[in-house]
Amino acid sequence: MSAQKLPEHLHRDTLAVRAASERSQYGENSEALYLTSGYVQPSAEASARRFAGDEEGFTYGRYGNPTVASFEQRLAALEGAPACISTASGMSAILMMCMGLLKSGDHVICSHSMFGSTIKLIGSDLAKFGVRSTFVPQTDAAAWQAAIEPATKLLFAETPTNPLTEVCDIRALADIAHNAGALLAVDNCFATPALQRPMALGADIVTHSGTKYLDGQGRVMAGALCASEQLVTETFLPVLKSGGMTLAPFNAWVVLKGLETLGIRMEAQSARALALAQWLQVHPAVAVVHYPGLPSHPQHALAMAQQSNRGGAVLSFEVKALDDDQARQRAFHVLDSLQTLSLCTNLGDTKTLLAHPASTSHGRLTPAQRQLAGVSQGLIRVAVGLEHISDIQADLDRGLTTF
Repeated sequence: MSAQKLPEHLHRDTLAVRAASERSQYGENSEALYLTSGYVQPSAEASARRFAGDEEGFTYGRYGNPTVASFEQRLAALEGAPACISTASGMSAILMMCMGLLKSGDHVICSHSMFGSTIKLIGSDLAKFGVRSTFVPQTDAAAWQAAIEPATKLLFAETPTNPLTEVCDIRALADIAHNAGALLAVDNCFATPALQRPMALGADIVTHSGTKYLDGQGRVMAGALCASEQLVTETFLPVLKSGGMTLAPFNAWVVLKGLETLGIRMEAQSARALALAQWLQVHPAVAVVHYPGLPSHPQHALAMAQQSNRGGAVLSFEVKALDDDQARQRAFHVLDSLQTLSLCTNLGDTKTLLAHPASTSHGRLTPAQRQLAGVSQGLIRVAVGLEHISDIQADLDRGLTTF
């Protein structure tokens, strides 16, 4: 579906509210929501051409939809990508990527610090079909290089990582991948294109969970891949048509509208996250704070260079404790003491959400895998929302001062 014609070199903030499909004959200013699973064809010959891919046009809801196309065009514009394809969730986007690119015998390199479900999908589920994987330290470029082998087809990084906010050097990993004839995919869920554009740093594919900051208010699930036109149309679209990881039009419309405020939300939430990280860093009950915006973060300089001089809206911290049992007990106490903020495993909402990764997002991993990922029993992840910073601090302080 054709995009609206816009001047070149518009700022991302402008693209976030203007990039979309062409308006219908009614001239709507807010993008239309097309709730339909089928499309009436002008003729049998045109139908045949459209199903064969020889003519532009919608044929069936599993293959495409005008509202979904608007979301894809807007996200591609924000990422500076030639094309985008959307899916029903962030994990289904990663599954589509792997199914399109990999076959039995192929090799993938990922970080130990990837999201728990990603580790499970690539390390366990895909292994049943003969896809091999090696997990390496997120920030050690030499380890990524050492893991390369002739069958390596994909390097997959998440930056910053969930939940320790480790940052990798995207350009360095892109060079490693391309020198080996492989592709680099980057999960941009935490930073979003408002702060970071991985393809401008050499990444070939950008993955998104639109459920998070792209929506921004915790309403719907969505996912997407941004990549070249060739990868989208020849590699990923056939998997979508067969596998049906299709994004629903209503969900696409919600996330499309969420993108309009992405820039100002990320700016405001990043500022609150920095203030909270600074406060937690000197709290007597806190052992360590993980946040790229702090000068104490090991990759602070790299994060500021890659992420538009902002640390993002997610941080994590570890409570002080003598052992794992006490750490888990104290972390649970902090979470159970909340009165304003939410105990919720999602992130990217306007409401501040807290979670205990060791028992939720990383709960399906083995203890050894959690240890490699740095996910301790005393670790609490905070996805900072738009509440006043003093109210966020007060709600956390209630639990932290009453161990």
